[in-house]
Amino acid sequence: MNAVSRPADAASTMSNDCQHASRPAQQSWRVSVSMLTAIVDGETYESVALKFGVSRTAVERRIKDVAVKLSKSAQVEGLNAEGAAFVRRLRLHRDAILAALPTFEQAARTHVRDNRIPSLEEIMQAGRRIKARSARSAHDLALFYLLFATGARPLEIARLEVRDYLNSDGSVRRVSEIRDGVSISGKRRDLYFTSARLNEAMDVYLQERLARGLGTGVPAQFRGLDAHSRLFLSGAGEGFRVTPYGVQGQRRFLCRPILETFSKLFRYGGLQDVSALSARRALALRLTARGADEGQIGNLLGISDRTAVRELLGQRKPELAELMDEPL
Repeated sequence: MNAVSRPADAASTMSNDCQHASRPAQQSWRVSVSMLTAIVDGETYESVALKFGVSRTAVERRIKDVAVKLSKSAQVEGLNAEGAAFVRRLRLHRDAILAALPTFEQAARTHVRDNRIPSLEEIMQAGRRIKARSARSAHDLALFYLLFATGARPLEIARLEVRDYLNSDGSVRRVSEIRDGVSISGKRRDLYFTSARLNEAMDVYLQERLARGLGTGVPAQFRGLDAHSRLFLSGAGEGFRVTPYGVQGQRRFLCRPILETFSKLFRYGGLQDVSALSARRALALRLTARGADEGQIGNLLGISDRTAVRELLGQRKPELAELMDEPL
């Protein structure tokens, strides 16, 4: 407890990266626990940030995340993460926290398993299984591929409209955008529909949707579909239901139906211990293998904090002392 083109080698690189993906994720959890231990032992946010080579804000965020989980899973009372006296409360509960950490680490390992990154071969095999098993195979296959090909969050996918995917002449908007009304952060960012596999699946789905008369519009525009209708519609012609929650005025929304749908598709595809976060991590790793930097990955996925990008990739920025160990 101490403190899109596809290069020929893309599939093999992805497979190799994913085989070891759980190890960095487990290390990330251990780092969070080590940070918490250092804080309850009297170190400051600043000293812990310097030790681990991250920002003070990153330390505070990770400490609070651990504290909240401890409070829920190990019944350590009094760990309210809000307010200026948070560190003081942590230290008052030092013994209870240290006693509860073994239980927490077991929960952390379960969390890591739930975010396993599938290889490219597994994703393709899952697509074939979904096509064979789903009652709405065209809709479900397109939805499944869009999650893995774009890096968009489930709530953002639920909010997409036909105009986000198609130009008025019916062609695909290969370089589109996640509009501010779609983005979870409220800030627009680029959205790429450059996967041939995704676009083939979308062609089949949109043709089927038009044939069934779901969300139709002017025949000569947007392939005959209503430009402002949701991109993914149910068999009854309805989009995924998005529900606001939390304090009035906060930008907090939940789309439980799309989360349940993705869980069903992972089950149909035989993808055990895989979640929607796994898809974002899988794309981030593929981009890293192609030479993308943290800023590019963050821009695509809507993550402004580069420390959070490194956590998503299971990476840690080394300390200067580590980098300068035996330089010659």
